Amino acid sequence: MFKRDGKRREMGLGPVRDVSLAEARQRAEDARRPVAEGRDPIVAKSAAAAAQKEAGAAPTFGEFADELVTNIEGGFRNAKHAAQWRMTLGPTYCGKLRGKRLDDITTDDVLTVLSPIWQKKNEAASRLRGRIERVLDAAKAKGLRSGENPARWRGHLNTLLSKRQKLQKGHHAALPYADMPAFVAGLRAREAVAARALEFAILTIARSGEVLGATWNEIDLAKKIWMVPAGRMKGGSRAPCAAVRSPLLPLLKGMEPLRAADDGASYVFPGQRPKRPLSGMAMAMLLRRQKHEQKITVHGFRSSFRHWVGEETSFASETAEASMSHAVGDATERAYRRGDALEKRREVMEAWAAYCLSEPEKKAV
Repeated sequence: MFKRDGKRREMGLGPVRDVSLAEARQRAEDARRPVAEGRDPIVAKSAAAAAQKEAGAAPTFGEFADELVTNIEGGFRNAKHAAQWRMTLGPTYCGKLRGKRLDDITTDDVLTVLSPIWQKKNEAASRLRGRIERVLDAAKAKGLRSGENPARWRGHLNTLLSKRQKLQKGHHAALPYADMPAFVAGLRAREAVAARALEFAILTIARSGEVLGATWNEIDLAKKIWMVPAGRMKGGSRAPCAAVRSPLLPLLKGMEPLRAADDGASYVFPGQRPKRPLSGMAMAMLLRRQKHEQKITVHGFRSSFRHWVGEETSFASETAEASMSHAVGDATERAYRRGDALEKRREVMEAWAAYCLSEPEKKAV
């Protein structure tokens, strides 16, 4: 705050989340100099930004966004989170923004990116808006742009775009468990790495990120154990001691020829690029090529398993939830840390695998 022509004026130093205390103090000191010289620090800052723009020094949105993600990814929960930021701020969604200079971006530019997907992919569009706002806030904090943030929601974009739905994703489309044996039989006839990864996901009831990120040093074939690091678990939960079902042993041994020599950190399901896992879209694309009469998702197989347990078996609900790495309450969680917990989960998963690999029922003609 300062006085100019007898009037009190305020000058922001940047968002608290992006500006450290030391940086704020330095910016305050820099702003006091023009005041001491009888100049308006806001005008001086605008003039400096204009001079920078004239000199062509302002980076593009794409350059700055990439740099920002690199700087803040250490605070993300896992590598998948960082990959999502890079993907949404990349050419796929922000192609029309990435080449523009930070100080030239307007509300119309932001709307050009958001409007085409706001109704179709409202959840993803809302997250993208927040990330664009974060990039532009950080740019302003560094003096690379001035004025209001054109991606701000409250009091700005909320007057131009429809109110986002609280939940658009709904339930993941699942295959009826009665169709699982026939589906798995068709899957096992395919030789692609994506087919093996999907089979592994179905029989372990693990999430896609856990499967795609699996490395050989997490799996002990002798003890039939798969230890998933907490960093790859949803919510960063404790690493589960997952039983490797007997039917998975041939699958894993079949993947060993693709394993990098003497490299325990190599991926069980490698992608086409060296030292990279299978793409997150590989299993989804495989499902599309299957042309099943129902639209199904990879995550939906977890629902298929849960319905099967509830309707066709006498296994305890807590055992099924623990097998899916779901939180089941403090008391039950403590009980499942006992030595027999793994064996209980192994029993239900062995039964699930046996069911999925059973002879498909022949449908009446």
